[in-house]
Formats: sequence, C-alpha cells, structure tokens
Amino acid sequence: MTLAVFGHLNPDTDAITSALVYASFLNKTGVPATAYRLGDLNSETKFVLERAGVQAPAPVPALEKGSEVALTDHNEAAQSIANLSELKITHIVDHHKASLSSSEPLFLRFEPLGCTGTILAKLYVENNVHIEVWEADLMLSAILSDTLHYRSPTTTPADREMGAYLGQIAGVLDLEKYALEQFDAKSDLGDLSAAQMLRTDYKLFTFGGKSYGLGVLESTDLSYALGRKAELLQAMQDEKDEHNLAGIFLSLIDILEQKNLTLVLGPDEQKVLEGAFQATVKDDVADLGPLISRKKQVVPALEGYL
Repeated sequence: MTLAVFGHLNPDTDAITSALVYASFLNKTGVPATAYRLGDLNSETKFVLERAGVQAPAPVPALEKGSEVALTDHNEAAQSIANLSELKITHIVDHHKASLSSSEPLFLRFEPLGCTGTILAKLYVENNVHIEVWEADLMLSAILSDTLHYRSPTTTPADREMGAYLGQIAGVLDLEKYALEQFDAKSDLGDLSAAQMLRTDYKLFTFGGKSYGLGVLESTDLSYALGRKAELLQAMQDEKDEHNLAGIFLSLIDILEQKNLTLVLGPDEQKVLEGAFQATVKDDVADLGPLISRKKQVVPALEGYL
C-alpha cells in the first residue's frame, strides 16, 4: 500500500487541499502516496475542488498496524485517525505547534505560517518541482481560506508572497474577488444540521489533562448561525456528553467585520471564558472581539488559563 496522506478530522480547506497537494509532491519526488480525508467536505472546500476540477480524496480506508502515513495540517493525536498510535508516521507538514513524538526519525516540516499550503509551495520551489495549475489553485485557495484573505493575525509575509506567486500560476489575478467567492461558499450553511455546523471546523484539545472541543464557524454574515443558536447549543451539549468533554466552545467568526462571538454552553464554559478572556457573557454568547484565530489567539489563552 502506498503512503497514506491525510489532514485532520473534520477537515477544512487546508486539510483537504494539503493532503492532495502533498501526495502529488511526494509522487513527483519518488515516494508513492495517496491522499485521503478524515471527514466530509465543507461547502467552501467543495467549491474550491469543483472550481479547480479536482476530485475529492476518498475517505481513509482501514489502515493495518504499522501502515505508513503522512500527516498534513495537524500533528495532535486527538485530531487524527483513531488508531494513529499503531501506525508509522513518516512525514508531517504542519503550521501548528508540535505535539506528537516518534520512536524513529521522520521528515518534519513545521513553520509558523498562516497555512500549510504556504509551506507546501515553499517545498515545491526549494526542490525545483514544477507546480501545475491545479496544485497552485488548491494551495492558493487554502492560503486565502486559512488567513481569511490576510485578515488573520496568523498571516505572514511568506503567505502573501506565495499567494501572489500561486495566483499567477493559477491565473487568479484578482485575489480579493476570488477570496470573496470562497467566503460566500463558506457562508452557505442552509442545508446543514446543527451538528454538521458544529463540526465544520472542529478540533479536540487537551488542557490541564482534560479534553475540550473547540469549533469555528466562519461566515460573512453571522445572523443565520445566531438564529439557530438553540440548535447549536443542543448539538454542543450532545457532543460534550457523548465524548465526556470538560468543556466545548463554538466561535462564530465574522470574516469581514473580524469579530468573534463564542457560544457559551453552560457555567463551566462561562467560567473559562471569563477567566481566560475577561469576556462578558450575555444570552449564551461571549463577545471575544477581534480574536479570530483559534490557533494563535484562542488556544494559547485557554492553554495558559487551564
């Protein structure tokens, strides 16, 4: 079996596109690889793949003990395949903090950039590997998605530089126009259940030895999600009960206004938000202001507090 390449559970655009692009890069550099996914595609990712004419990766098959895998856009066990501890990780390309350890040497590429797509673009350039139009399209889409078209505090000069470079290859000359098209697709939540909305970009983290769920729902208009607040809170409660979580949060991110309204399930979550962010809670909503990056702003504050 070839090397299985996949992003995190509940994949976003970067997780899906990075798996596809990194598998392509590995094949081009002599490592047989196949891209897979660990969940359903969100509406933005479907838009991106359809526009690029690229087929979505298949769900990851059952991997036997010792199977070789490559991780993209994640490296925390709680965010990965269930039997990860039984598998042999040979490659990781990620822009999050390092978490996993290994008993054998492996290829690691971690950089504090806004997107895994930026790291992959650098790998192509550094190794003088030709970037095809579809690859450029996917990497560019991931960069615009993860950085919210350079609005996120995670954005770096490298993200902007690679975004411009990939845009030329992909023939996307108006990045703002394309980013808005992506955001419109991301904001299309009408056919999703509350549970699906919660899991659009949902990850598990361990703070103080306890498990917490952190979801992010990005949109150009939060009125629809707020209108379904009761449903979302119930979905959060179901998720908390099913997985015995110490707490669960869902941040509604207004992309254009750059603000974070986080749904507050109960007194445990309220205490954490008040302590970590000095947030004021009203009607089950905590206004976290401009804290729109889970990776750079929300997780570090929660980790420090808990």
